[in-house]
Amino acid sequence: REQAERYGTRIMTEDVVSTELKQSPFTLHDSAGQVIRTHAVIIATGASANYLGLESESKYKNMGVSACAVCDGALPRFRNQPLIVVGGGDSACEEGSYLTKFASRVYLVHRRDKLRASPVMADRILSHTKVKPIWDSAVVEVMGNDEKGMTGVVIQNLKTREARTIESPGMFVAIGHTPNTKFLNGQLRTDDKGFIILADPARTTTDIPGVYAAGDVADPIYKQAITAAGSGCKAALDAERWLASSGIH
Repeated sequence: REQAERYGTRIMTEDVVSTELKQSPFTLHDSAGQVIRTHAVIIATGASANYLGLESESKYKNMGVSACAVCDGALPRFRNQPLIVVGGGDSACEEGSYLTKFASRVYLVHRRDKLRASPVMADRILSHTKVKPIWDSAVVEVMGNDEKGMTGVVIQNLKTREARTIESPGMFVAIGHTPNTKFLNGQLRTDDKGFIILADPARTTTDIPGVYAAGDVADPIYKQAITAAGSGCKAALDAERWLASSGIH
């Protein structure tokens, strides 16, 4: 931030609540009621991880509850410990497979009786000796305390309604991400989940000239800080070149 400000960047901390992208200059409306007009826009609003919505889950976020195994899985608190993964798609399988490097056991909790993941991903996770699937079940409570953080979960079988407790210092929720694109009101082309579709996968251009997308808001696959930062750099270069080619300085 300090480097950007040294080069004259103006930092505004309000949220953009609506946009008008049909013609240039584009118009942005923020939460403070300000109106911003610009010839180029880079959308880098990210994607928010979906959680279970439990009050106890929210209490222990960053104290055992996570949505990113690659980010947090190697932390000392999780090493050689039983860990919980919630989900049944490719993301859950990837998270679970990664955690087998550190965990003593990985419990894969899924609401159905089989995974939704691709056959290759499903076979890979289910054949691992450290992985134990828990079918037709859901986490209904996260246990813990202020000193230790998360200490376990209560899992309920959705068919029998029987509940069981598993002691664990960590739960990784892998039930997808929601891209932060609602404020665009459908002005850019998106996929069925709301991720912005790039006009050219090798660049950051969208279907509107002068509007670019960077980071997780246009990336349903990698979702890593380093890939987002790289695409942010690409978007800045794309925008700069477009402005120059349009004679806008």
